[in-house]
Amino acid sequence: TGEKPFKCKHCPQAFAQNCHLRKHNRTHTDEKPFKCKQCSKAFAENSDLQSHNQMHTGEKPFKCKQCPKAFTLNRNLIRHHKTQCLKSLQGQKMPESLAQNRSLPTRNRCTPAECLVVDP
Repeated sequence: TGEKPFKCKHCPQAFAQNCHLRKHNRTHTDEKPFKCKQCSKAFAENSDLQSHNQMHTGEKPFKCKQCPKAFTLNRNLIRHHKTQCLKSLQGQKMPESLAQNRSLPTRNRCTPAECLVVDP
């Protein structure tokens, strides 16, 4: 229904669920309840702690489909895709799908490796 009854006391933000308001409130209070057991670094979000823990364990769940490289963080895989795409395009005509992709707002773009199809 689009109803957002949970309103922040510090800013105009409102949320459909109370748990989202609680998460948001941490941006105002700097509360970081999720602590790393190995190095005591603290995080506002549990998902950030989980990503951080992968650095301690060496886990690299984000794997490139084009080569054997793997990454701890998804943003590093995305950056890798962009650089690999640019390398593979050197001296070649840019595929129309990638050219169109660049005209989209960043949040709507697919990663270059997903839409890159170079005709031989």
